[in-house]
Amino acid sequence: MSDKIRGILYLVATPIGNLSDISVRALKTLENVDFIAAEDTRVTRKLLEHYQIKKPVVSYYHHNSRSSGDKIVSRIINGENCALVSDAGTPGISDPGEELVRLCVDEDIRVVIIPGPCAAISALTLSGLSAGRFVFEGFLPVDKKARKQRFDDLKNENRTMIFYEAPHKLLRTLNDMINIFGDRHVSVSREMTKIYEETLRMSLSEIIDIYNEKIPKGEFVIILEGNTYDSDTNSDITLEKAVRSVVSMTENGMSIRDAVKKAAAETGCSRNSLYKIVTAMNEVSGTDD
Repeated sequence: MSDKIRGILYLVATPIGNLSDISVRALKTLENVDFIAAEDTRVTRKLLEHYQIKKPVVSYYHHNSRSSGDKIVSRIINGENCALVSDAGTPGISDPGEELVRLCVDEDIRVVIIPGPCAAISALTLSGLSAGRFVFEGFLPVDKKARKQRFDDLKNENRTMIFYEAPHKLLRTLNDMINIFGDRHVSVSREMTKIYEETLRMSLSEIIDIYNEKIPKGEFVIILEGNTYDSDTNSDITLEKAVRSVVSMTENGMSIRDAVKKAAAETGCSRNSLYKIVTAMNEVSGTDD
């Protein structure tokens, strides 16, 4: 059995935008390790150049995680220290870093965290929604059926939910959410710590209206309010209340569309579902909007 001392894998959190958001300990770790494993070597080299750190950088991303991971583990076993970084934030959160950590754990390699920025936690604290209990869902499945199943599984989740989303998928995701979860409170953050940082806090229907008018830009974190009802029975009661509210508002002269939007925002019911119920009722009674 070899007496050679094994190296260490350091999980180093890097800035999610502003390059100043990095700890002294993180910089010292990057300076002192033997090599750095990066999700995108081009992104990491910009950070290293900014702080004048010269270290070998190897590629470690989703499509080469197995082959590259085995090589990295072998080097650590042979005594080298490695710093793992993602493109932004804490490695291992919605990126292949978790696989490398698992490989090291399986080989009884010491893993040390160098904590720092995390987009999910930053957006949660900005949201104004409950942060006492929450679930992190990361990126949603690309497949439409799988996405719907994920949302169906979360329909009765009463904790605050955190999602990552790309700009070209944002509007589709928000529409899926309102159709399945109802018109809940939501916070959407983009470009955190960057020049165009923005956080919008409102109902799903309101934020959908905004992004129907402007093109989403930047990487997004969606913080969605959990289900505030304990059972389907309570949901049914709430839907009945919303329908009665719409009927009352339309009798006082408000259009069905505006009444549905207001009632959905007040009760958390799906605007689309509520609109279908009310219009069906009007068809039966022979009235229209």
